[in-house]
Amino acid sequence: MQAIVEQFRQQILAASAAGKPLRLRGGGTKDWYGQQLEGDVLDTRAYAGIIDYEPTELVITARCGTPLAEIEAALAARNQMLAFEPPHFGPDATVGGVVASALSGPRRASAGALRDFVLGAVLMDGHGERLAFGGQVMKNVAGYDVSRLLAGSLGTLGLILEVSLKVLPLPLREATLRVACAEIAALRMLNEWAGKPLPISASCWHDGVLTVRLSGADAAVSAALRTLGGELLAADDAAAFWLAVREQTHAFFAGAGSLWRLSLPPHASAVILKGRQLIEWGGAQRWLKLDGDADAGSARHIRQAVAALGGHATLFRGGDKAVGVFHPLAPAVATIHQRLRQAFDPAGIFNPHRMY
Repeated sequence: MQAIVEQFRQQILAASAAGKPLRLRGGGTKDWYGQQLEGDVLDTRAYAGIIDYEPTELVITARCGTPLAEIEAALAARNQMLAFEPPHFGPDATVGGVVASALSGPRRASAGALRDFVLGAVLMDGHGERLAFGGQVMKNVAGYDVSRLLAGSLGTLGLILEVSLKVLPLPLREATLRVACAEIAALRMLNEWAGKPLPISASCWHDGVLTVRLSGADAAVSAALRTLGGELLAADDAAAFWLAVREQTHAFFAGAGSLWRLSLPPHASAVILKGRQLIEWGGAQRWLKLDGDADAGSARHIRQAVAALGGHATLFRGGDKAVGVFHPLAPAVATIHQRLRQAFDPAGIFNPHRMY
């Protein structure tokens, strides 16, 4: 494995010397996410394998090219999971790509985002230096650490060589309910339920139907079923539904057009915009599907409407990326990010245009 790391180092040093961009890439399952791709590919898949997994410590450490499916299989064998439910978007997803994209699935609202589970990481910067941040136990990573800055960086700060993630036990029981209701009623119920001791681990409203997943101890799930009512889904149907939402194979996501991800305070009211919507995370994540591409005017309108409610909008899939994929950063935040990039990648070779 050391020989592979040395190959990475030589490729990075050569690119830095020549001022040529590098495109950090694992399985390529999220190549569509972010701004334009540019540069020679640095393929991470050869640097794979679980380095350390201690179920009693609830932590797993793996190399960047390790398939996400391999990690999840190892955890499932010990009745554990990645609680943020990362989407794969294809069979070749790697753990490095999972961290770099920082995408979380249906359980995020109850368990936390990917960033909350990053304990430590090893990074190779633009000088070819191997830098270690954080650790493998919670007491070593208190506070805001550089390792967590790597979550969502899309490879712009350097090559993530290794990562340590906190894991959690699988819930003892899960059950999924469905309730027919309008969007406003669904948002109201979700906000009311959020203030009660209910074991809600996921929610999804679409096309007049609110679907809620309950996870936890048998007694807690049984009590919630009696409290909430609604139609109980068969276990296989429920599993298929949440998988389809996580992997965006649900019918809502199908077809041409552009897909916007709206991030909002959970208590925000309904967003009145053209297009179809699917609501997750208790109202905090709302997907907007448009039949056509968004031009500069419609993109500005979407972002202004969402910002007025305290949120931001991302052009997630499809559409014209010229309108800007990500919501513009606040000037102070943008300055900090640029300074970090300058420190880790002074030649500007790592995925230079992926975020801006």
